[in-house]
This record gives sequence, C-alpha cells and structure tokens, in this order.
Amino acid sequence: MKNMKWIGCFFALWIPGSVSAQFENFKDSVVQLYGVVMTADSLRALPGVSVVVEGQNRGTITSETGVFSIVVLKGDKVEFTSIGFKPKRIEIPRDLKGNQYSLIQLMVNDTIFLPATVLKPRVSREQFERDFLNTRVPDDEITIARANNNEATRRFLMANLPADGREASSRYMRQQANKLYYSGQLQPVNLFNPAAWSEFIQAWKRGDFRKKKS
Repeated sequence: MKNMKWIGCFFALWIPGSVSAQFENFKDSVVQLYGVVMTADSLRALPGVSVVVEGQNRGTITSETGVFSIVVLKGDKVEFTSIGFKPKRIEIPRDLKGNQYSLIQLMVNDTIFLPATVLKPRVSREQFERDFLNTRVPDDEITIARANNNEATRRFLMANLPADGREASSRYMRQQANKLYYSGQLQPVNLFNPAAWSEFIQAWKRGDFRKKKS
C-alpha cells in the first residue's frame, strides 16, 4: 500500500509538469502571420487574394488594401493565389524567434495566351440579311414546355408510353376488383350503353383507331 501511495504521488507531480511542457512547446510554435500583398510591377495593393495554409483547409483573404493576418504554426506552408497572377508559396521558418512573422508578398502577372481568332467581314449587306434571317434561334424553356404539353403530344405519349409500376399495379387491382364484383354472375354488356357509345364516337373522331405508321 505504501508503494501505491508513492506511485500515485509521483504521477500526480509528473503529469501536470508534462502537460505544462507540451503546452509551452505548442504555444511557442504558434505564429501570427501578417503582411500585405502587392503587384510586383507597380506595387499596387491586391484585394481578395486567397491566403491558405497548405493541407489544413484554413485560410483568409486580403482586405481592400491588400492586408491579411492569419495564425499559423512554425513549419507551415502558406499559398497565395489570385486570378491573373502566378501562385506563390512560402514556408514559415522552424527556427523563427518569437511568435510574429510579417512579410510583403509580391505577385507576378500570369500571362495567358488565347487561340487566335480571325474576323472576316461580310461580303455584302444582302448576304448578312440572308444569314440573319436563316439563323435558327433555339427555343426557350417556355416554348419547349408548351410544345410538350399540347393536346396532340399528350395524346401520343398516353398511347405509346408504357405504364409505370404504379399505373400497372393500379390497373391490376381494378381488374381484380371488377372480377370479384361480378363473381358468380354475367358482366353487363356495354353494347346498348349510351355513355360507352359516346366515348367510342369521340375516340373515333380523335383518330385513336387509325393505324399508326411505324
């Protein structure tokens, strides 16, 4: 029991000291990185430049005057990127004295060469008018929706599209219910049903019974 007490006292004294030492090491490695980003040719402040710590998904952007400030660790790699400029990457020195690091980052213009475009004039006014009038303007979304929802298109889709699972199951259930309703007796014949004849005549006028061309 005495040995256990001595061991407990040892850990009670050693663990706080170890945690404190680790905290001091971490505190010493934290660096406040700040500075200004400017163009290399005219020393003009660059706003909206992305300042990202590589591999950590942390970063910031420069202000309207090109100033930035971010917390990093010694040994981190920081990348500066902006549209129209070549990316720049710096590394925070591991042997940095203190916990602050300032810099002026210069960005160099990134030249992009586009493929050559040859502009040719129209031969004559008549040719321009002809090409302009013959140019097919694609339909907008409203025109396409109207074309897909007219009566002829809907009738064609109803006649040719196969039934989905819901429609097929509903039709099967109606057929089974109809069989059970007339179970043990003859089903009525719609030969003399005025409503059935009216529906037949309307379908005949619509052309539902015409032979479809393949």
